[in-house]
Amino acid sequence: MSKVSHPIFARMYPAMSRAMDRGGMRERRIEVLSGLTGTVLEVGAGNGDNFTHYPAGVGRVVAVEPESRLRMLARQAADRASVPIDVVDGLAEELPAEDQSIDAVVATLVLCTVPRPEAALREIYRVLKPGGQLRFLEHVRADTPGLIRVQKLMDTTVWPHIAGGCHTGRDTLTSIVDTGFHVDTLDRFRFPEQRIPTSFHIHGVATRPRSGPQEGRPS
Repeated sequence: MSKVSHPIFARMYPAMSRAMDRGGMRERRIEVLSGLTGTVLEVGAGNGDNFTHYPAGVGRVVAVEPESRLRMLARQAADRASVPIDVVDGLAEELPAEDQSIDAVVATLVLCTVPRPEAALREIYRVLKPGGQLRFLEHVRADTPGLIRVQKLMDTTVWPHIAGGCHTGRDTLTSIVDTGFHVDTLDRFRFPEQRIPTSFHIHGVATRPRSGPQEGRPS
């Protein structure tokens, strides 16, 4: 068992996620999942918000969720999905998959929460086939020194404790590139539009190179 427990956050998150989807996050999820095929591993599936958006070309989804209440909700959501989804216990830093066995990994609003994001990205790299894709949708570090200072204060005080381990100021794009991925597409956006510490997001596609590490990001 993964022994991850955020009982208060897990009870709040379904309502929060519905509000985010109504505000425009649903369309971002659909875009991130568009065109996927083969075997997919979803890291930190939460309550299964992505499940109904997987395209028909996906043969199977292994959805990893360590929080017990969210995992229960995800299993209920899997029953309503149009593609086969197996919801399992597990950690992003120890993914339940063989080396180079997965066609694509999906990470939506999760790399901010894991205790060791660099270890999680190394695991994602490990399980992906050469040429396999990481589809990501994450909130990240702000773009001004003042807001970065606010994020650091939040991340070192109360915010992770009330938000399921979330850290607002991680430089996730740099971590993806430093792991060895090539970032093929990238979109930066604010959600919500107001310039607040939690509004800075990225989504895009990164590929594990077919032959050896090949760092890079779009120009």
